[in-house]
Amino acid sequence: MRNFTIGAPYSKSKVTAGSLDVHPTEKALVVHYEVEASILGEGGGHVLGERKEGQKIIRVKSLSPSTDVAALAKKVVEECKLIPSSRLPQVEHLLYYLQNRKSSPVEDKQKRTAKPRELTPFDGMELNEEAIITQVDDYIELLYEGIPEKIRGAALILQLARNPDNLEELLHNEATLGALARVLREDWKQSVELATIIIYVFFCFSSFSQFHGVVSSYKIGALCMSVVEHELKRHDVWCEELRKKSKSAPENGTLRRDQDKALKKYQGLLAKQEQLLRVSLYLLLNLAEDTRTELKMRNKNIVGLLVKVLERDDEELLVLVVSFLKKLSIFLENKNDMAEVDTVERLARLVPCEHEDLLNLTLRLLLNLSFDSGLRAKMVEVGLLPKLTALLGDENNRQVALRILYHISIDDRFKGMFVYTDCIPQLMQSLYEHSEQETEAELISILINLAANKKNAQLMCEGNGLKMLMKRALKMKDCLLMKMIRNISQHDGATKPLYIDYVGDLAAEIRAEEEEEWVLECLGTLANLTIPDLDWELVLKEYNLVPYLKDRLKPGSAEDDLILEVVIMIGTVSIDDACAAMLAKSGIIPALIELLNEAPAYLIDLMHDKNTEIRKVCDNTLDIIAEYDEEWGRKIQSEKFRFHNNQWLEMVESRQADESEPYLYENDNDTADLFYSADGITPAEGSVSPDFFNDLQQQNGDFYHTGDANDVFDQTSSSPGRPVTAYGFRPDEQPFYQYS
Repeated sequence: MRNFTIGAPYSKSKVTAGSLDVHPTEKALVVHYEVEASILGEGGGHVLGERKEGQKIIRVKSLSPSTDVAALAKKVVEECKLIPSSRLPQVEHLLYYLQNRKSSPVEDKQKRTAKPRELTPFDGMELNEEAIITQVDDYIELLYEGIPEKIRGAALILQLARNPDNLEELLHNEATLGALARVLREDWKQSVELATIIIYVFFCFSSFSQFHGVVSSYKIGALCMSVVEHELKRHDVWCEELRKKSKSAPENGTLRRDQDKALKKYQGLLAKQEQLLRVSLYLLLNLAEDTRTELKMRNKNIVGLLVKVLERDDEELLVLVVSFLKKLSIFLENKNDMAEVDTVERLARLVPCEHEDLLNLTLRLLLNLSFDSGLRAKMVEVGLLPKLTALLGDENNRQVALRILYHISIDDRFKGMFVYTDCIPQLMQSLYEHSEQETEAELISILINLAANKKNAQLMCEGNGLKMLMKRALKMKDCLLMKMIRNISQHDGATKPLYIDYVGDLAAEIRAEEEEEWVLECLGTLANLTIPDLDWELVLKEYNLVPYLKDRLKPGSAEDDLILEVVIMIGTVSIDDACAAMLAKSGIIPALIELLNEAPAYLIDLMHDKNTEIRKVCDNTLDIIAEYDEEWGRKIQSEKFRFHNNQWLEMVESRQADESEPYLYENDNDTADLFYSADGITPAEGSVSPDFFNDLQQQNGDFYHTGDANDVFDQTSSSPGRPVTAYGFRPDEQPFYQYS
């Protein structure tokens, strides 16, 4: 057999010189060229080809006004194979141009120091990004030189990263991000400018969720936390040094000039530092999109660092910090952290402020924090109440201010403090101005709460206040407005006699045809009017109220709230002897006795209520009932026994149930695995109540957050003991089990 070989294809490349130009910012020539690579077949025919453009930078750092341009041009042509000798005159011309190119003093200084201006080092310069990408390896080389060169290299890469279209290209060049992360890790303390630029590059990646994993893989988040913490400590040192110089400097003289010089230096350093803080915190905010990453930040005291930055005056930095805190505040742990580091005190100085976005964000953060009673008290303590009142006239912030004021008005401790602000007159005025429209829920809710205070109620009734309220409530049949009127009516003193003119109007509304909620408020208002010499007998007869009251005392005829108001109303009108006699003849007393007989059953149900005060009242009342009724006494004693011995009784009942069941298996050994199927999770029989497992499940995933976006408008209830967490169990702590 004859041996033969198949001719393998071979490759061929051709380099063609292109245009020749000067570098826009450096003393260098840029040579453009084209590489054509071809794959030839056995016979030398063209099989496959590809063209790729490139460029080479020839730096001529030695070029100066005294340089021999002709000799330098000849040397460049000899050493660079991409430039044919025929282009020697062009090279000489370009070098001559570089030698005489003028620059402003500022630009000249930037070139000498190689420091970028702020975060936009190439503003106003038209660089070819495609050309820069091909030279990214050259920029990486700069990262292995001195600090000025590192700044320049990082700045060039930043210019690419600021265009989202280039991020994929940079990501594919693994050496780029690795080198940047290494330089940041080793040199961030050496240069604020360098740290700012490199973090800015990673910030560009963090703006897109799909790149978060890349940023995290280089541990940039942890580095940024370290940067922020270090810079805040440096700032404290600067302030202390400045304070010492200010204290020692006299009014005039050399020391005074030194102090002024130190102040200017401090202001310059502060501007650069705040720029670094801004880009670092922005990157962290982007990464906190993942709650697992946010939890790591929380464990490294992100809340304390952010609250510390609230001392600054830079509004853009403050907008970022308040936004970050607002996002964090939806979680219970973070809210508690904020309570420990005087967050409210530092936010108070931002209300009001001229920066509209900052003011709105601050108010929304305060709204989230106002769900905590302790933080509400702190808001009042630092003087936020009059500041919030002043914002009621600001349409952009009115709604948020109203909601915070509503939360403050819930607490009885602070209701009386509204008297010393302009809040109630403003709210009443708003109520009158929108007489034909539906009342704002927040507005009327605040007024309902504040009406429970006597001084506030008197302020609301000043002038024709009560007349206007009653007129609108009766016309619109507004239940919330009538609830406010009802709260005002409970106070003794100057306000109660004002209701005499409206007794008939209120009595006319108590009819079976009306909505029960509306009747409840009208009846409750009448029941509060314990006014001497008021002829209740005439009122009940004229408006035929006795049958209505009697019918509502029947079991199941109405909701409990309405039945309660009927009982209170009967007590109020019975002050009039003639009216009391009329009610006795109507047969209403047996209905009241029947209700009284049902009371112990309700009290027994409430004996297990979560509210401590309700349990206490029920317990005392049941003790009194037990003293006077032996049968109820036995029932109450039995129920108390079951309540206090619930776990033991459940264990006994379960054992009795087990003993009563027949054997389901012929061989007892077949059942052995049934008692070990939970892998040791199931506790020993009777050692823990069944509620144990419910409590355990509720701790994982329960969170302190409702409402839209990042705002909190409600609270979830939590069991006593350790607060629940939205993050689940902390990675640095053992699981916590709450026993019943």
